Amino acid sequence: MSHDAPARDARSQERPARGKYWWLRWVILGVAVIVLAVELTLVWDQLAKAWRSVYSANWWWVLVAIVAAMSSMHSFAQIQRTLLRSAGVTVKQWRSEAAFYAGNALSTTLPGGPVLSATFIYRQQRIWGASPVVASWQLVMSGALQVVGLALLGLGGAFMLGASKNPLSLIFSLGGFLALIVLAQAVATRPELIDGIGVRLLSWFNSLRGKPADTGLHKWRETLSQLESVSLSRRELGVAFGWSLFNWIADVGCLLAACYATGGHPSIAGVTVAYAAARAVGSIPLMPGGLLVVEAVLVPGLVSSGMTLASAISAMLIYRLVSWIFISAIGWVVFFFMFRTEKDIDPDATDDDNVEQPAQFSPDPEVRHEPEPET
Repeated sequence: MSHDAPARDARSQERPARGKYWWLRWVILGVAVIVLAVELTLVWDQLAKAWRSVYSANWWWVLVAIVAAMSSMHSFAQIQRTLLRSAGVTVKQWRSEAAFYAGNALSTTLPGGPVLSATFIYRQQRIWGASPVVASWQLVMSGALQVVGLALLGLGGAFMLGASKNPLSLIFSLGGFLALIVLAQAVATRPELIDGIGVRLLSWFNSLRGKPADTGLHKWRETLSQLESVSLSRRELGVAFGWSLFNWIADVGCLLAACYATGGHPSIAGVTVAYAAARAVGSIPLMPGGLLVVEAVLVPGLVSSGMTLASAISAMLIYRLVSWIFISAIGWVVFFFMFRTEKDIDPDATDDDNVEQPAQFSPDPEVRHEPEPET
């Protein structure tokens, strides 16, 4: 028998066996490339016009727009770090920002992007050490803070414009969201407040299914015990909300800088209202990144704020080039260099799964083995 045979066998054992669906990863990657190519084709005319606008625009204001857009992304990471810190999960700033850049790229460039982005952020938080309950709580809480911040921004713009309509409905909606946030903060601080309510609802639900009243009670108490790790004080809640509001202000600053870059001089209140309306409509997942929907709302809003139609179109193109395409491009670079290799990490794996098991004894049938002495 050749002496090279054992070496070849050892090398073949060292190679990881490919899974049954190994090809699925490449199919998904190919579909993503095709979708991005189609989107690039659809917006190619806009890109060409935007480049001509940028070429003739005031580059200092374009630089201000870039800084504002990146500041907006920075605030997302600060919201996440503040909320996770209240649950005892410490995350480095660069890790949090990298995750949000990559998640933003998934959210704004792929079909079903918001779902993919939320799943990606949830997975990263689990890898960082957050429990499933804490990771889900952070996503819901940050989303609620974002909604309240946008509503407050739109309300402020409407007041600055001297809106003649009664803003009571918006005020009541904003108050409702604030009440929900305060309630969530109270529950996160003292989970025992809802223990009795959950036990009664669980008992009622089990009676409808004809099962014992304590079915699922252990899981419910386990969820509450995980939630007890969250100690979100009002100060931390205020810090998180402040960063949430800063996120919208920075993005409005990006749009305003784009307007100034084209030589326009719109009213700040008009730009704020146009931005809030475009963001609200763009949150409807019709097209990735709100393509064509945001533009259709943003341009008339900028015109009503005091800009000419040509300047409004140019400002919109510069704003979308900076806040969407430029930021998404950074996100894809970050994703492929930092997170593409994390596909094999299982955040739910226990420590026992990572303990190396001793090798099983497999004797060579061609070698004589003496029996072990009895003890």
